[in-house]
Amino acid sequence: MANNDEYIERLNSISIQVNRYFAVLIFIFGSVGNILNCLVLSQQSLRSNPCAVLFLVSSFIDLISILVGLTPRILAGWNLDPTATIDWMCKLRTFITFSTRTMAIWLITLATLDRWMLSSPNHRRRKLSSLKNVKRGMYFCIILSILFYVHMFNCYEANRIDQPLKCYGTTIACRLATDIIYAIITIFLPSTLMIVFGILIVSNIRYLRMRTHRVSLRSRHSRTGQFKLKRTDHHLLRMLLVQVLLLIIFCIPQAIQKFYITFKLFLDVSERAEALNQFLYNIEVLLAFIASGMPFYLYTLSGGTVFREASKNLFKKLYRKFKCCS
Repeated sequence: MANNDEYIERLNSISIQVNRYFAVLIFIFGSVGNILNCLVLSQQSLRSNPCAVLFLVSSFIDLISILVGLTPRILAGWNLDPTATIDWMCKLRTFITFSTRTMAIWLITLATLDRWMLSSPNHRRRKLSSLKNVKRGMYFCIILSILFYVHMFNCYEANRIDQPLKCYGTTIACRLATDIIYAIITIFLPSTLMIVFGILIVSNIRYLRMRTHRVSLRSRHSRTGQFKLKRTDHHLLRMLLVQVLLLIIFCIPQAIQKFYITFKLFLDVSERAEALNQFLYNIEVLLAFIASGMPFYLYTLSGGTVFREASKNLFKKLYRKFKCCS
């Protein structure tokens, strides 16, 4: 019994330390990265590109998710989390965190769809890749994300006991609905679509390269009917595929844990197993926040000269403004 209590206390202590220090690092790097992303992607050279616009809006939403969702977790490390004791803050925080994460992931899914259409050998399908269609898709994703989690205002309360978080669902039906919606709508469905369209994009690129090679063999001067991705689109595509891969890696564990938490209601679980589940849930939540905070650093590493040149131009402008003011 004593060993069991020591094990539970140790896990709780590690969770507190992780929230105090690791969560702070995620908060700083995630906030700074998303702010820089918004500034870089809003430059004139990129904001006319449908995929870049989706990256921009997704980064802004990720910033909101980190500010609203991660701040209370940091404060919880010092027992200062107001969402754990104040109902309206609990409801608002959970709604914003879940809905913004859903919006951000679906916007990246929409970007994958846009790149698939742009890389298509079919001319009509390529024409569907436009700012007008992207804006329609964004409105649709945002509205649906809000509707999926609006029930949280009704069934989430603070001061919950024997739950992974003090701010949690009050009824089994509420927790079932939230966990299933998050696992399927927020994680599994967009992840599946991103994988499918990612494979189709790679297939399209291979086909275009083969067709370009055949045309060049026939005639080095005649390029009639040949389509080739622009340099900007090529780099944006690479940025997208890397982000899709890491999004899936960081978000799938929490979705699996959500399923387990849902069906754990019908199982007899020991205190030791319950403590381990809460510890793992805490880690997986932070992994999901890493996914929200990583885009700028991914884009810098995988975005080629296009994103790095845009970043350099931004820093040059900021330096000139700072120099003029000083």
